[in-house]
Amino acid sequence: MKLLRVGTAGSERPALLDANGTLRDLSDIVPDIDGALLADDAALGRIRSVAESGELPALDATGLRVGPPLARIGKVVCIGLNYHDHARETGAEPPAEPVIFFKAADTVVGPNDTVLVPRSSTKTDWEVELAVVIGRTARYLESHEEALAHVAGYAVAHDVSEREFQIERGGTWDKGKNCETFNPLGPWLVTADEVPDPQNLSLKLWVNGELKQDGTTAEQIFPVAEVVRYVSQFMTLYPGDVINTGTPAGVALGQPEPKPFLRAGDVVELEIEGLGRQRQELKDA
Repeated sequence: MKLLRVGTAGSERPALLDANGTLRDLSDIVPDIDGALLADDAALGRIRSVAESGELPALDATGLRVGPPLARIGKVVCIGLNYHDHARETGAEPPAEPVIFFKAADTVVGPNDTVLVPRSSTKTDWEVELAVVIGRTARYLESHEEALAHVAGYAVAHDVSEREFQIERGGTWDKGKNCETFNPLGPWLVTADEVPDPQNLSLKLWVNGELKQDGTTAEQIFPVAEVVRYVSQFMTLYPGDVINTGTPAGVALGQPEPKPFLRAGDVVELEIEGLGRQRQELKDA
């Protein structure tokens, strides 16, 4: 299933994109798309049943904002330097273990919402990423099979980053990762049954129409199953938590000088095979 949330910010309603590409209203079936729903097999079964029946009312998508596909996100766990080609382009050694950092849940916005360039920023960068959405409480998982069984679905994430704040201002990466609007998510939460192999997805990103990133999840140093298993050794993952799994080569940081960092007025578009497409215009904060 392709689950999503539509409407003005803070007042989104749950919806479903059916097999014919028609937007369907779920608000009479479930209150929202969130961790509680993803952990409720009976509720998910009801959605599948009514979706197959064709009885869900259609929504007019004209002018309708698409919000983040998940409400009340608990935490956003991020994996750094998780693609062989990205490590090479930035001159970094591939990590021996996954690099973990966090984004606050309030950085998450809709897939087509405005992204704000922070005040005093000169090095705002782009990163298309596969987001993993957790559907069952995960602690101390022992195998890759067990890890994937705890995944509810997948989504497109844009891990916007400010490289000066991240690298040159002391402390951890979090300074450059938690600026407002720095995690567009969606358009859909695609349930795991529609993604049989998360290591066989193409990722692309364009800036002002120019292709910048053109990669595949096959390049991940630590695949999705290992990321979920590994993270569960250090923290409990709950339904509705999100893991951003890293970005392929092609970010501004890895380009020759002068590096083409983002500015107000730039337009970024990104997509992952089968998971949908995003578009953001940048403005000054």
